[in-house]
Amino acid sequence: MNILNKKILLLIVEDEKMLASTLEEKLVSEGFEVLKASDGGEGLKLALDNHPNLILLDLLMPKVDGITMLKELRKDPWGARASVIILTNLESSDKISETLDIGFGNVFEYMLKTNWSLEDIVSRIKERLDLK
Repeated sequence: MNILNKKILLLIVEDEKMLASTLEEKLVSEGFEVLKASDGGEGLKLALDNHPNLILLDLLMPKVDGITMLKELRKDPWGARASVIILTNLESSDKISETLDIGFGNVFEYMLKTNWSLEDIVSRIKERLDLK
């Protein structure tokens, strides 16, 4: 059953298979529909084709990284306003600044994986989507 009987679609763009699967299982159990991509190129295509309600995006991935995906996403009219939560282990202030520059304020959030539990991530997603 979907939250509030509405289709709430999330896209997980994460190359760590175990983490992506764990996130997917948790989010599905919470009533979300989930798409997964293992790199930014695949994630960008899924995002533009499916217009998810929110994207969980890792930064460090093979082939196409998350920063490149976010830059390309922001060039699209829909993608310019898409809600994105960066979920990464990267703590570099340069990379954080770079993602903040292309994140567009209220449609972007940055979370360090090591600082958050699955429940915290679900709560943040629900807050971002204004779900109670």
